Amino acid sequence: MPETTYDSLPQSFLQRSPGRSGGRAMSTSLAAVRAVLARRADEPGALLPILHEVQDQLGCIPADVVPEIAGALNLSRAEVHGVITYYHHFRGEPAGRHVIQVCRAEACQALGAEALLAHAERRLGCRSHASSSDGRYTLEPVFCLGLCASSPAIVIDERLHARISPAAFDRLIGALENEDAEEAAR
Repeated sequence: MPETTYDSLPQSFLQRSPGRSGGRAMSTSLAAVRAVLARRADEPGALLPILHEVQDQLGCIPADVVPEIAGALNLSRAEVHGVITYYHHFRGEPAGRHVIQVCRAEACQALGAEALLAHAERRLGCRSHASSSDGRYTLEPVFCLGLCASSPAIVIDERLHARISPAAFDRLIGALENEDAEEAAR
């Protein structure tokens, strides 16, 4: 079977309908993905670096671009989808403005992480692996943030916080809300 490169893909494959994302947004997504593929498709082991770069640029990896990536790398759509869903870092939908991760590893569980996660779901108005309806928060359970001696631990927007109680969580979220309000007032 001859090797398929991005440049050898038929134009009919590259000109897919926009799908769920809508015309203009999808065109922008496809253009960004095509630019990434043009730079990286011929690299050995290119799939993970491509997925990282696409997500960095688009905020997620839309399902509509999976065929584009698969075709350029001579992989099946299932293979690409499998990698995206295996690694929790990758998202199919954009994250909320603030990403909150609650550690669920054993040490954190022993000190109340499950109750903290349940509290976070109620406080943020969304379940784990989801975003709030206003797009403000994304809540993700994670396993081991490396703060086992200071459990339970969370990460808010890439900042670690240790020994978090539900009350401490509420204070942190309140501070985020205040920052957002101040920024909106500017």
